[in-house]
Parts: sequence; C-alpha cells; structure tokens
Amino acid sequence: MNILELNEQEIQRRQSLDELRALHIEPYPAAEYPVNAYSDEIKANFSEDAETPREVCIAGRLMGRRIMGKASFAELMDSKGRIQVYVTRDDICPEEDKTLYNSVFKKLLDLGDFIGVKGFVFRTQTGEISVHAREITLLSKSLKPLPVVKEKDGVVYDAFNDPELRYRQRYVDLLVNPEVKEIFRKRSKVVSTMRQVLDEAGYTEVETPILQPIPGGASARPFITHHNSLDTDLYLRIATELYLKRLIVGGFEGVYEIGKNFRNEGMDRNHNPEFTCMELYVQYKDYNWMMNFTEQLLERICVAVNGTPETVIDGKTISFKAPYRRLPILEAIKEKTGHDLNGKSEEEIREVCKQLGLEIDDTMGKGKLIDEIFGEFCEGTFIQPTFITDYPVEMSPLTKKHRTNPALTERFELMVNGKELANAYSELNDPIDQEERFQEQLRLSEKGDDEAMFIDQDFLRALQYGMPPTSGIGIGIDRLVMLMTGQTQIQEVLFFPQMKPEKKAPRDAVSKYVEAGIPEDLVPVLQKVGYYLVSDLQDVKAQKLQQQIVEVIKKYKLELEKPSLQEIENWNLGTNC
Repeated sequence: MNILELNEQEIQRRQSLDELRALHIEPYPAAEYPVNAYSDEIKANFSEDAETPREVCIAGRLMGRRIMGKASFAELMDSKGRIQVYVTRDDICPEEDKTLYNSVFKKLLDLGDFIGVKGFVFRTQTGEISVHAREITLLSKSLKPLPVVKEKDGVVYDAFNDPELRYRQRYVDLLVNPEVKEIFRKRSKVVSTMRQVLDEAGYTEVETPILQPIPGGASARPFITHHNSLDTDLYLRIATELYLKRLIVGGFEGVYEIGKNFRNEGMDRNHNPEFTCMELYVQYKDYNWMMNFTEQLLERICVAVNGTPETVIDGKTISFKAPYRRLPILEAIKEKTGHDLNGKSEEEIREVCKQLGLEIDDTMGKGKLIDEIFGEFCEGTFIQPTFITDYPVEMSPLTKKHRTNPALTERFELMVNGKELANAYSELNDPIDQEERFQEQLRLSEKGDDEAMFIDQDFLRALQYGMPPTSGIGIGIDRLVMLMTGQTQIQEVLFFPQMKPEKKAPRDAVSKYVEAGIPEDLVPVLQKVGYYLVSDLQDVKAQKLQQQIVEVIKKYKLELEKPSLQEIENWNLGTNC
C-alpha cells in the first residue's frame, strides 16, 4: 500500500509493527492460543471463598489502557463481553529485561490489537472482578484504529452511527456497538428455534438449486447469469417452491428449506434483492391447518427470542399469542375502501382503481389491479398478526381453487405491522388446472408484465405423476427478525446488506499527468493534496504547488526531490502559472 494512502495513526501502527519484528516478536503468530475462559463466565463464576485464585487463559481485543508507572490496567474484549486486566511490570517481566512492559505493552501495543493473557482472577479494591496478568502475548496487530466511542454520564459521544458506514463496515459496527451483535444473536435464535419446531414435527430439511433454468414459484423479476460450459442462461432462484413440491411428489411427508432467494427489484427499508426465506410443504394438509401451525410456530419463536409472546417495534406492542384474526381479502378491501370487488370484471376493477386515484397501466391484469388496491389501502393498516385469506384466482397461479367458490383460492398472507410476513396455500395439484394458470401468466408476460411466471414444463410433468393434497408456506426470515428485534429497517438485520457502489472522486490516469510533463513519482503526491485531475491544476500558482508538494514530502518522509519553480512552470497545465 502506498504510504500516501495512510493517515498518521496508520503510519504509526506500521512503524510499531516493524519495531515488534525487530524485537523478534511475531505480530501474527501461527500457533494455537489455549483459551480456557471467557469474560462473562469468569465474572459469573467468581467466588470470594475460593481457597486459591482461579488460573485462566483469556484472549481478545485490547479496548482500553491506563498506564500508571510500573502497574497498569487494560480492558479486554472477547466474544462474550469485556473484562479488566491488571498488568504489572515485574509480573510479566520477572527477569531483568523489562522490554515487554516498558516498550511492548506501553508503547507498541495499540487499541484493537488482539492479545492473550494468562493469570489469575481477583477482585480489585474498587470491587471489579479482573484478571491479574502473569503473561501477555501479542496475537494479532491491528493496523487501522477503531472509532473511539465515548460515554459520560449516560451520554454517548463520537458514536459510530452513520448508517452508510455501519452497513459497509459491519465488522467495525459489531465491535463498537454491542447492541448490534445482540440483534444478530437473536436472528440466530429465530432460525434455530424455527428449525427445532420443524424438526420436532418430523419434517425433512432439504436443499434445492439456486441456479435454475426457469425462475418459478413466485411473481418476480429474476437475476440472469450465463453458464459457460452449458452455454445457456440461468436464473438465480426467486423461490424454492416448485422444487420442494417435486419432493412431495417424490414421497416425502414434509420438506422445508431455509435459504437465500433473489429478486431483481427495488431496495428500501423492507426489501433487499437477496433475502432469506423458509418454505415448508406438508402432504395431506390444507391452508386452515397451516394457519394453526403458523400461529404455534411464531408464538414459540417470539417466546424463545424475547421471553414473552410479545414484541415492541416502532413504539407498538405486537402480540404473537394465538389465535390471529382471519379476514378474506375482498372483505378487507370492502372494509377499508367501501368497494365490493366480489364478482367484478377486470374492466370494472380498473374503473374502481381510477376512482381511488391509483396509477395503473394496460399491462396489469385483474390480479395485479386487486393487489394494487390492497397494497395501497389495506396492507399497512394491519398491525397485529392478521391472516388475509381467500385471494382471487387471478392473484394465485399456484394455489388450489376455493372449495366453495371457484373464483377464489385457498391462500392466505400473514400481515404484521403493516407488512406481509408469510404467504401460504392449499397447493394446486391438478396438472391441467396448473397448466391453464401458467398459460394465463404467459399471456400477462406477452402484455408486458415482467413479473409474470414462466411455464415450467418439468414441474407440470411432475404434477402429472400425482401430488397428494398439500399445504405450503413461505416465511420471510429477515422481516421476522425485524419484528422480533424491534427493527424498522431490513438493513439492520442483515450482516451485509446490498449497497450502492462507494462514491469515489474521479481520477485521471498517471499517463495523463505524464503527458502534461509531470514526473510520474509526483503524481501520488499531487493526488494526496487533492488534485485528482490534471485540469484541477489549472490556475494554481507554481509557488503554491511547490509549497504543497514540499509539505507532503516532509510529512511522509518521502525520498523525493522537490521540483523547482521553473520545472513546475514548464508543466503543460493550460492556463496555470
């Protein structure tokens, strides 16, 4: 790395790195370090009555240090929390050579370095449980300084809270904002509890392809890639549904998959193009059974994560205690808008949309029109868990028709806090009906609907072998974690959310500077000053340029000759000088 790309602290840390190696101390040792204790359990298990102090070996980041002559205190952060370490010169340097304390610990270690400590546990005079160090080992040198977050009288200063930086540098966010790590611990608990419930029910966890020849199972715009060996386009999956139902055809009682789906659509506080979903399919069940199962599943997850069936988000208390309200979608629309869409044609619904002031276009079929009305006027009003049921057949190309009304389907979506959390069906297992539904999706695609489903001929073939009555559900894991942790933005529950490319100032190539007569070795110096383009140098006086170049050369101790004023005036910079 060019030294001009480093700040002063980074340069100092690299100098410390060199000094450590000069002392024959390896800053990145390869050997195992025998950790046998962690900060939280050391504090929890401390006993005043122990006959002998407990010997421990701990490791973690150096997060604080108070030098007080021959004795010092350090703060160590491991994966479980923080603990104080008491360090004395003569304990860690029992021989005459005191370099380890006087030079290494006091001067060459930096905040953020990983160190190992062997010693014994005791309580200080101020009552803090600490580790008295007998040995200190450098385990990894940190070359970039951590943000220093300060707290005084309950007020946090210099917090690392800029979302752009936090999401791009999640590793730093986790280090300096402990509450963020807790969100992801809860996320892990959500997934492990879900898996435990499904395993206890006897269902089989499976894996299905992410690269698919046909993106099926949902209405969404896919990502497209190309397989060179097969010389064919493939799609990142938008859902796992059609492959999981093939496994039901193959004889599994119940199958589920927890994995990534990808949709080439917009990004906002509720959507990420890469997201995690759980899909479950169980034979001989229907959507009524699935509603009951979903209530039990979510209540158990909420209790496991929060100790109660309730969670708080955006100042609202949401209860996952069963049962949840069940409301047909057309009744919900009538309740919220006053318009009864039951039995209405596409043109009549199009007219209702116009009366409601919705922006629509000719590519939208009946299902999309109804979806627009529900999304605009209904969805955001359901805060407590509510099953929206019995969707029109045009909205549900993979769903079995309703047993009492063939214009509807046996489908529900679970709405919580104004957003969809789950989508479930009594699955369509009539291969002729399914083919007709696919054909209707094809007609919508030809009209310009880029989210319409593809026809999956192999899935139709599987259905022709016979699929038993089946119920299936998809639950968005990211949104579920948002609810369970009280977060209002999906980026807060994704370790590495999708981000726009980092903005960087445009820079001219080195060759362009050279063409203007500027020596190649001075180009990094000029760009360090801020002259990223040759045109930036226009109208800058030669004397000022010389002064700025000299300042950089001195500051970074570069072995460069300063250019003379005459040399600078000879640069071909247009109107400068």
